[in-house]
Amino acid sequence: MSSLRRRPVGGDPSRTDQTSEKAEPVRLAPTNTTTEPRKGRKRRFGFIFLLGGLFGIIVAGYFANHNDVININLDLLSELNLDSFFDVIPAGILREARDISQQGKAAINIDSFTVGLHLYSQGFRAHHPVVMIPGVISTGLESWGTENKSRPYFRRRLWGSWTMMRALVLNRESWKQHIVLDKSTGLDPPGIKLRAAQGFDAADFFVTGYWIWSKILENLASIGYDPANSYIAAYDWRLSYSNLEVRDHYFTHLKAYIETSVRISGKKSVLVSHSMGSQVLFYFFHWVEAEGHGGGSPGWVEKHVDSWINISGCMLGATKGLSAVLSGEMKDTAQLNAFAVYGLEKFLSREERTDIFRAMPGVSSMLPKGGNAVWGNKTWAPDDSFGQEVSYGNFINFKEGNSTRSEKNLTIFESMDYLLENSDLWYKAMVLTNYSHGVAHTKEEVEVRSVSPGPSVLLADIREENERDPRKWTNPLETRLPNAPNLKIYCFYGVGKETERSYFYREDQTPIGKPNMFIDTAVTNSDVDHGIVLGEGDGTVPLLSNGYMCAKGWKLKRFNPSGSKVKIFEMPHEPDRFSPRGGPNTGDHVDILGRQSLNELILRVAAGNGDLIEETIVSNIQKYSDRVQIFEE
Repeated sequence: MSSLRRRPVGGDPSRTDQTSEKAEPVRLAPTNTTTEPRKGRKRRFGFIFLLGGLFGIIVAGYFANHNDVININLDLLSELNLDSFFDVIPAGILREARDISQQGKAAINIDSFTVGLHLYSQGFRAHHPVVMIPGVISTGLESWGTENKSRPYFRRRLWGSWTMMRALVLNRESWKQHIVLDKSTGLDPPGIKLRAAQGFDAADFFVTGYWIWSKILENLASIGYDPANSYIAAYDWRLSYSNLEVRDHYFTHLKAYIETSVRISGKKSVLVSHSMGSQVLFYFFHWVEAEGHGGGSPGWVEKHVDSWINISGCMLGATKGLSAVLSGEMKDTAQLNAFAVYGLEKFLSREERTDIFRAMPGVSSMLPKGGNAVWGNKTWAPDDSFGQEVSYGNFINFKEGNSTRSEKNLTIFESMDYLLENSDLWYKAMVLTNYSHGVAHTKEEVEVRSVSPGPSVLLADIREENERDPRKWTNPLETRLPNAPNLKIYCFYGVGKETERSYFYREDQTPIGKPNMFIDTAVTNSDVDHGIVLGEGDGTVPLLSNGYMCAKGWKLKRFNPSGSKVKIFEMPHEPDRFSPRGGPNTGDHVDILGRQSLNELILRVAAGNGDLIEETIVSNIQKYSDRVQIFEE
């Protein structure tokens, strides 16, 4: 099976010249194939972890920010004899390391333009104007402040560059002062001015060598795209969506660009969003047609947008977003060993990380939506599997005696309540005035009024037309798609990579500050990894969030009244063991942007060939969606 090649999606089966030698081999996947979460391959990378551990010791000492530690490490390095070091390493490990190095270079030596050049040879050309909306943390942020504290950083990136790394290590307090927003206004602190970088450079690379959108740009260019017909709508992802317009007039600029591109080209636009960018775009659809906001009036989306390519869109939030603002933790920190945690705590403590995450209101836009109806109750969750010992329905679990503040495990519904009840007033007010997390079970709730089924602290007594309430414009379970019958929605996302789904927590018995709870990393068994209960997804966003609206939600008339066409194309996570970014078949949340089949799908839609893409579902999303407890018409 693995040796078979499938024709490019939507191609003519009678043509045999469509797959070049460099085209990505795509495995044939029946629609009933189930992709289960895969276990980590830690043993396979023992040698890499050995070298990583040595490097980590040096870096942790550096991050400790103590000159004596740094000097000791530098002295050790100066005395290190590499010849003697390699003498004591078994020859077998050295051979394996050389093999990994040689094969790794071959694996990542992929011509970035391959997909675009191949489609160009098949007659595909730039057709629709393309607008790209990046995901969270993808856009670089540069300083425009002119006060003494900001002058050394003028027009330098304090997010998304090596300048950020140096500032974070050498002047941590100054970096934090610049990166966090004012807690009362959600805007710039006095004397600080950070703005999103603009142009293609804003999101093509995070730091030099770590690509994000660059491969998509390279392939788009190969079929005729350039700055005249494509655009990256970069934004300051720290801001709440309402403040994106208040401070930067972001949605006004986005509306103007789309209108201009449509007028010049005579063709509707294709909008490509990733991760948080999909929520930003969903908000924009409401804003642009809302009276007193975008002023585009109903029908604007139908007139100006041909297709929405929704890549790994966290439409119902990300569970790791809740753990980030609750305790400043996630899998990446929970799985570190004690020494690494020590270095990290010297760098940014849990309290500091929690405070930073909360002082970036855009991050809280990704708190889970839908409550227990989507994420499960005390005994059961839609995405539980047979024989599973720990149900995902209990989002926060406590072992006996690990908490005095909560006498029981907490569902998503209760966890959201717990977060806000135990947060500072400024954070609680920010969440309540910007976001909503409930479910509209009937058409009347969507169109007429809202009675949120969420926690009591989420202002359940407020009743207002959802379509006129900006708090609800990020929640597809409370508001609808625009009335655009010809709009085509393509949901492209990865599956088969273990993803944070729920947690085991414990209480800090000697709290000095907040947070007073942290992930209980001592809990590890067949279902739990260092306090993290892992489920199905793309490594960052759970499958329910990536797929429910596409598989079921937008098939309900109250959420899609004009019947816009929605098509899913799931991509199994099949990483190349020798590629640091997973290779051409990765399904990882970020690395998928370099996946060859994703790039081909984007180009086909942009070139006006999207209608021929066949829906491909390889996960259990349809079964899980049927289990979600949201009323149907």
